[in-house]
Amino acid sequence: MKTRREFLRSTMLGASTAWTVPMFVEHTFADLHLGARNLATQAVTGKDDTILVVLQLAGGNDGLNTLVPFADDAYHRARPRLAKKEKQLIKLSDQLGLNSSLPFLGSLYKEGNLGIVQGVGYPNPNRSHFVSTSIWETADTTNRSNTGWIGRYFDKACPGSDPTVGISLNKTQPESFGALKNPGVCLSSPELYRWIHGGGEKAQADEFFASLNAPEDVDHPVDGASIDMPAGGKTGGIQGEDNLAFLERVAMDARVSSAKILELAAKYRTKVTYDGTPIARSLNMVSRLIAGGLPTRVYYVSHGGFDTHNQQINSHDRLLGQLDGALKSFFTDLKAQGNDRRVVLMTFSEFGRRVSENASAGTDHGRASCLFVAGGNVKGGLYGKQPSLTDLDSGDLKHNVDFRGVYASVLEDWLKTSSKPVLRGEFQKLGIIG
Repeated sequence: MKTRREFLRSTMLGASTAWTVPMFVEHTFADLHLGARNLATQAVTGKDDTILVVLQLAGGNDGLNTLVPFADDAYHRARPRLAKKEKQLIKLSDQLGLNSSLPFLGSLYKEGNLGIVQGVGYPNPNRSHFVSTSIWETADTTNRSNTGWIGRYFDKACPGSDPTVGISLNKTQPESFGALKNPGVCLSSPELYRWIHGGGEKAQADEFFASLNAPEDVDHPVDGASIDMPAGGKTGGIQGEDNLAFLERVAMDARVSSAKILELAAKYRTKVTYDGTPIARSLNMVSRLIAGGLPTRVYYVSHGGFDTHNQQINSHDRLLGQLDGALKSFFTDLKAQGNDRRVVLMTFSEFGRRVSENASAGTDHGRASCLFVAGGNVKGGLYGKQPSLTDLDSGDLKHNVDFRGVYASVLEDWLKTSSKPVLRGEFQKLGIIG
């Protein structure tokens, strides 16, 4: 048997424009199109579903230079070149401040719409990009699960949903979307970005449609991050599917994810300016799909490059600045649509960095870190405890919040479903969503 990649390139997928989409998908989009024909944005009613946006900071974000314990002398001793001073920060308390590259998140925090979870991690942490990402994506600390936590949510809480119940704007389907029945759909991002910034002209749209009907390399790193993923590593599909089933599903997804989705996205013309960065373009597309009326419950986007082993100080600040600018445009856009209270956005990264800087003015793979939960229905503030910088585990921060507690909060208090069957256990919620 040929490899999956060769199999796809040499068979029917190249002609998937002729693929017959199941009628329930056609009917779904026909209804959406009819309902949105004269609307620039989707009307907000009590019947509208809530939406979760999951934003991956790929490569291992340095939590200590994101949420900075500037008053701790141990921080400055451990990082003589990388440490941030109080005057360089957005001060949140007498002990902590946000990196100054995050002014929008700082304003969200002051408005009460940003929750910052400190000391997030899991028992027996792993410093491998591939293994730790898989643990976060599957919510399985043994790294044995064949399905992802979001895919299990789709299976258990969204039976009968069409493929757009989840949309990933990623090179490959995230492992978190792995499911028994419905793993959502994946949109290829570079052509999508070009289409958005070209204003949606027909030639560019046609190019985008064609690109969606071409297979992606399954072992491509995420946004340039240094990911130690073996070729053919795990991605989010349907558990146990063979090459033919994979072909059939991807061909259908490519068809579903092209003209129909893009037609809905084209209905909304934002007045908000987005930067030209990949993360800003991805969030631009998410805002268009929300405005266009898709029934999607979970969107997944990635912002890579956080594997900052060398000369971190400028690159990390730049990456955080790109994140902040993209989130400012996104939430401003949602508010203009009237959809800002329908959306909660959660960040995650596979691990944090070591407490001490290395000889290359960077930081190496660590363990516990921080994450953000943002939105109009978020109860802003600090959650968890800032980990000790002197009581360490082999040079790493000790976690005090299990990341599955954050997932439980999002599942139960936002997506309104029981978290126990999805996470395969009970985890303490944070009360972060009102």
